[in-house]
Amino acid sequence: MARKALSVTAWIFAIAAVGLGAAHAVIADGFYSVPAISCLVIAVFGVITGIAAHKAPLPVTVITVLTASTLFAARIFEDKGSTHHSLTAESLFLASQLLLVLGLVFIIRQRLTGQAGNVLADGLIVGIGAWLIVWVYLVQPSLGITGNSASFTTIRSMTLAVSMIVLFLLVTLLFSETVPSPANAFLGVAIALTLAEVILRAVVSRGDVSFSLATLDAPLLIAVALAGAGFAHPTIRHVSASGSHTVMPALMTRLLTTTSSLVAPIIILAIDKPANNQDTTVRTITVCILTAVVMSRVVQSVRLNANTQEQLVRSALTDSLTGLPNRVLMLQHIETAMRSSWKTHLQPTVLFIDVDRFKNINDSLGHSVGDDVLTEVSRRLTSAVPSHATVARIAGDEFVVLDATTQTVTQSVLLAEEVLDSLRSPINTRDGDMFVTASIGVAYAPTAVELSANELMRHADTAMYRAKNAGRNCIALFDDSMLESVTKRLDVETALYRALERNELHLVHQPIVDIDLGIVVGFEALMRWDRGQSQVVSPDEFIPIAEETGIIVPLGSWAINDALTQLRSWIDAEHCSPSTTMSVNVSVRQLHDPQFVTVVSEALASSGIPAEQLWLEVTESVMITEPTQALASLHRLNALGVRIAIDDFGTGYSSLSLLQRFPIQCIKIDRAFVNDVVTEPATQNIVRTIVAMATAMGADIVAEGVENIEQLDQLTSLECHRAQGYLFSRPVHVDDVPRVVKFIEDPTHWREITGRN
Repeated sequence: MARKALSVTAWIFAIAAVGLGAAHAVIADGFYSVPAISCLVIAVFGVITGIAAHKAPLPVTVITVLTASTLFAARIFEDKGSTHHSLTAESLFLASQLLLVLGLVFIIRQRLTGQAGNVLADGLIVGIGAWLIVWVYLVQPSLGITGNSASFTTIRSMTLAVSMIVLFLLVTLLFSETVPSPANAFLGVAIALTLAEVILRAVVSRGDVSFSLATLDAPLLIAVALAGAGFAHPTIRHVSASGSHTVMPALMTRLLTTTSSLVAPIIILAIDKPANNQDTTVRTITVCILTAVVMSRVVQSVRLNANTQEQLVRSALTDSLTGLPNRVLMLQHIETAMRSSWKTHLQPTVLFIDVDRFKNINDSLGHSVGDDVLTEVSRRLTSAVPSHATVARIAGDEFVVLDATTQTVTQSVLLAEEVLDSLRSPINTRDGDMFVTASIGVAYAPTAVELSANELMRHADTAMYRAKNAGRNCIALFDDSMLESVTKRLDVETALYRALERNELHLVHQPIVDIDLGIVVGFEALMRWDRGQSQVVSPDEFIPIAEETGIIVPLGSWAINDALTQLRSWIDAEHCSPSTTMSVNVSVRQLHDPQFVTVVSEALASSGIPAEQLWLEVTESVMITEPTQALASLHRLNALGVRIAIDDFGTGYSSLSLLQRFPIQCIKIDRAFVNDVVTEPATQNIVRTIVAMATAMGADIVAEGVENIEQLDQLTSLECHRAQGYLFSRPVHVDDVPRVVKFIEDPTHWREITGRN
């Protein structure tokens, strides 16, 4: 609050300074007036506040106080009227300007660290141009005025010259790209007003222009009061500190000012002839200096522009973190290498390198550690490859190596092995040592095949994904079959987005049978995709793609709605018992969808199926893939009354401690155990254990993939009472469900199926 109050006070002082100065010019008869004393009080109060409350820098404080005191002393001596006192007053005006030069040099050195060189030339242009005008219209004419002593004329000329140095320094500070603070602004305007004071007095001394002393004093009084306002503002503490750079520098102001400073002297030299040889000499020297400064500024601008262009090109073609070429530049290198190898024995090799599980590093340790890892990986890659090879970083954790000199596949693979070996030792990061692996795809440009740079890099990228699928931390060499596989996958992925709206997807249903009673107690809904023209896509092919891309979320919602709607129609038509259940497979991706529970609830409501007749089947992977999120969704579903089943039990890596936390009401024994349950005693023991565990949990047991009577009998002996499989029925179209249910539940047919009386 105190800081804000002092900020407001400083602005009030600044406004009051202008008003008091104007009032002095209008009503005062001499230097001493109420407005003048008020300006002095503001200055004193502001300086005391700056020292006590803001700890203003000592050099700035001392120079400001000395400058103000010198100006007031000069004005006092000037009022006495004698020649001696006038000479003393002019000397004090000169001293004040020298003090301003000293203060501005101190501020510029501190505030414009590293950027003063960019604006000094422009400041010199303004200062020299202004000096030429001052010389022609103020200094040179004063040399011929009678009644002024030589000493007085010399000192006044020196005062004007030093004032131009002050102007140069002030303009340099103005042209900088540093954001000015209020304190800087107040002091800058105060200095400008002292310059106006000096110049106005020189103009009046010519005799052709007349101002009252009160008018001449107004800029001085405003300047002193503004200095006090600057010291009263809290930013005075940082008046000489290096400021932040402005986002939009005042380039137009800078351009107009420097242009005017060049044009005005040219016009003056053209219309005003030299008065004498001395005038000619001063003009010539001034113009030569101005020309030299302008030439140096032009050279500086050309160099700066060239450096800027170079930096833009470098930033556009290189990676900011590692300094390596980026994708655009690497493609150019590959294109050049392939053109050079045309009709030669060279087969340029491209390695596509992806750091394994890099996202885990970023997520767990932060992006700064991730940047450390990428920087070290880039260094190792550069060291591992031959000096003529090129290393690039084309994306987050993806690197590309180009060797344009390889001639055989063996050389390409050996290069990849060198790269892989370079990453085996631990990487030292700020969080400790870390082991990092990479998957590398290798592609080379065959001499008999014309490829583009993009195609060769895409081949290496495709091979890298094969290495990922092979278990990571390995090398894969591109072949045409990979491209066919990727093309086919892309085709499936693209078509899958439109499959639902084109009605290409449908459900088939496999009955779940109570072995003891010989009746159908439920169905498992399975998704099928018929693209038309005899293009049937296997679920093993499109389901993983749907899960990876997230399309499984809308597909899964459709499947639940369709399955429950079909069950409702069969129950209403009395094709099955009113208590028949419907099992639908659910992926981890669906459980992570925040709307999934709502989708299930709405599907139950619209179909009128009781929640306990819906079974959602999940695999054991749910328990190891973010189990907390999955557990929350399953508990919410279970609270609705929905039953949860573990599908393909025994083939995953579920933990028993996790299993007991999940709301499981059914365990489905995988077909891999059912296949061997007759011939393998070990498998019989496993099934017996699963049944005992399910019984202890109070969960039902369903055996999947039952195909013959022997398996059925063995499962019955192991206390498994429900089953599904080809022995009873394959998954059938919805139109065939009534017929299949009738066939299974017919006692004659049941005896044929099971071989039981």
